[in-house]
Amino acid sequence: MANQTAAGMDLKKIKPSIVEEFVAGAKKGFYIGAEMIAPAMVLAYVLIQFLDITGLMKSVGQILEPVMILFGLPGEAVFALVAAFFAKAAGCATAATLYSKGIITAAQATILFPACVTMGTLIGHFVRIVIVSNVDRKWHSLLICVPLVDAAVVMILTRIVINVMGLNG
Repeated sequence: MANQTAAGMDLKKIKPSIVEEFVAGAKKGFYIGAEMIAPAMVLAYVLIQFLDITGLMKSVGQILEPVMILFGLPGEAVFALVAAFFAKAAGCATAATLYSKGIITAAQATILFPACVTMGTLIGHFVRIVIVSNVDRKWHSLLICVPLVDAAVVMILTRIVINVMGLNG
């Protein structure tokens, strides 16, 4: 009987309470946000501001216009997708900034948002998942390309839905 009680006490020491689990998870989530997500978002915001201030955004936008027009977007919209590489929120915020500056319409921002979420934080996730798990290098290109293709497909589909709804203005 004494052995059963000792085993029962050891089990209680090993298994944390639900409150302790919650606090540990919240703490881990905070650190992930503070150490990984926030710096990526700041980097994306700084990059976009730099490109805008220097006039490179306009120049690069003109170069990429023929590609972005396939999705019903101006060339400058590519920067929302570039920002999304760093963090989903940065991509969506960049799309919102482009909208607030009158560079894109609400319908165009709507086309960008699902793409930013679909491929968002691509670089960070790639490093944290693919590299850390030691995936064979022959698959790396494919694993980078799949979210990019997904983003292109979702932009085309969103554009079609917006056009069918008559909201393309």
